[in-house]
This record gives sequence, structure tokens and C-alpha cells, in this order.
Amino acid sequence: MTTEERILATAETHIRKSGYHGFSFRDIARDTGLTNAGVHHHFPTKSDLVARLAQTYTERFLNALDASPIEKRVVRLRDLFSESLARDGQMCLCGLLAAESSGLPEPVARAARSFFEQVAERLKHTFAASDDPSSKAWAILAQLEGAALLSKVREDPGFFDLATRELETA
Repeated sequence: MTTEERILATAETHIRKSGYHGFSFRDIARDTGLTNAGVHHHFPTKSDLVARLAQTYTERFLNALDASPIEKRVVRLRDLFSESLARDGQMCLCGLLAAESSGLPEPVARAARSFFEQVAERLKHTFAASDDPSSKAWAILAQLEGAALLSKVREDPGFFDLATRELETA
């Protein structure tokens, strides 16, 4: 793992645990064995770091989604959300950032927004034969994010499966 990848992975852990405002470069430096200057060498600002992290997360997420056949994308998307919750009881990274979007720097908010737009665009192709593929795509995404949020609030990862069970066969 490169130094940059270690910084991104550490930042993701912090954000998923405490949100955007819940960590500093000092925390990243401590957890990676770098100095503050070492972290700043790779990412001049926290906004640069988190925007890049959201972009990297989006790429990983979309690659995993794209690996499934188009007719199985809803099920795969549900699985990706479920895996995120099972990993550490937290929502997807961009879902967490979206919840904080009014207090985020614009590059970070834009990167989080891009995640949702790109996922919805992928889902629209699944519903191309319907009257309104865009509405269907956004409704599925809203259901998954909402179920993830409720699972987190309830401290019950199993709630996600209950709230999204109908999507298992979509």
C-alpha cells in the first residue's frame, strides 16, 4: 500500500466513525506514522483529502457495481450497502458525507453528490424499459440510503435487510 493509499484508508476509517469534522491531519499522521507535514505533502488540505477519498470510494463502488450484469445491479447495489453496514455498522462513506453536506467544503460536497449521480445513472439503465427510469433509480437509491441510516440509528445492521428485502429479487 502506498503512503497515499494508507492516508486515504485511515481517513476513511475516521470519517466512517466520526464524520468529516471528527478528525484532523494530526490524527491521520499519528495513525499512519507520518508527520503532519507528510500528510500535507500528499493532501494540502483536509478538503483535498476527503474529496479525493470520496472520488476513490466512488470508483471502487462503481467498479464493484459494474462487475454485475445490468439486470442484477439492484441486487448488487443492495449487497454493497449491506456489506458496508456489516463491516463496521456504518453507512457508505458518501452517505455519511451527504448527511453532513451543509457543513462541508464545496469540493467534498460535490464529490459526495457525484457518487449519488453516478450510481443513479447506472441504475437508470436497469430500468430503461420503464416509463420513468430516473425516478425508479432515485427511489431505489433513496430506499437503500434510508435503510442504512435507520440501521445505523437503531444500531441494528439486520434492520437494513428487513427494510430492503423486497429488493433481493429486483
